[in-house]
Amino acid sequence: MRKLCPALGLLLLYTPQSAFAQNSGSPSASELRELCAERPGLTTAACTVDPGHLQLEVGLADWERDKDPDERKDTLKLGDIQLRYGLAAQTEVQISWSAYVRTVTRDYQKHVLERAHGIGDLTIGLKQNLKHPQEKANGLAAGMLPYITLPTGTNQGGDGDWSAGLVVPLSYKFNDTLLLAVSPRAEAAVDEDRSGRHFAYGAAAGVQISLSDKIRMSPEVEIMRDRDPADVATLASAALSLAWRIKEMTQLDVQYVAGLNSDTPDVRLAIGISRKF
Repeated sequence: MRKLCPALGLLLLYTPQSAFAQNSGSPSASELRELCAERPGLTTAACTVDPGHLQLEVGLADWERDKDPDERKDTLKLGDIQLRYGLAAQTEVQISWSAYVRTVTRDYQKHVLERAHGIGDLTIGLKQNLKHPQEKANGLAAGMLPYITLPTGTNQGGDGDWSAGLVVPLSYKFNDTLLLAVSPRAEAAVDEDRSGRHFAYGAAAGVQISLSDKIRMSPEVEIMRDRDPADVATLASAALSLAWRIKEMTQLDVQYVAGLNSDTPDVRLAIGISRKF
């Protein structure tokens, strides 16, 4: 499974579109909404997938480093999979899961090295678009995305308990070149001791700049207030991502995220692929 899930994303590049046609009457790519992926980026898109169609978004590799004077923690995710399926004209269901999660923790005080690997938690969400379900339309786009995360992770691959939250994706498209996005979020997040929940809230904001018909750049920032009973913290990040539309319904992406304060992981790098069928 560890090798199969990342390879699945690469396989999408070479699979003929006709192989996924549901029937002879299925619409062509030109009749579908523009591909609108939730990756890469800190913000969440307000758009939804066409009714009856599936969109697969795969994080091929995602690495994060969190270092302080006492310890350093490296987390690697492979096969970070999100399935999005259009239920109605403005409604989609989402299922997200990490096929492989590896953590390496170095304790500088005790001179101890710990390694763990397993699978990640399962997240189920339902996105309801409120205005402009497709990315092509100029003007305001809005949606609501409630979600719940189930503790399916093993060997510290997940949070250890269930959590739930709500994202409100908002964006304003000025023209074919510039889009402003904001995503407020509130969550019943899992406590640091991996049992019980606390309130966390914040927002991500950024702009999407289309450098060409196929390449888009997105600088973003995110601030979250995490009221964990063990350590109340404010997490602040800045990110830069690039998305490259290699086919009409296929996109490659890369993202760099930097922590802006000591409460936030230092750096994160991710690459992935998205495709709509």
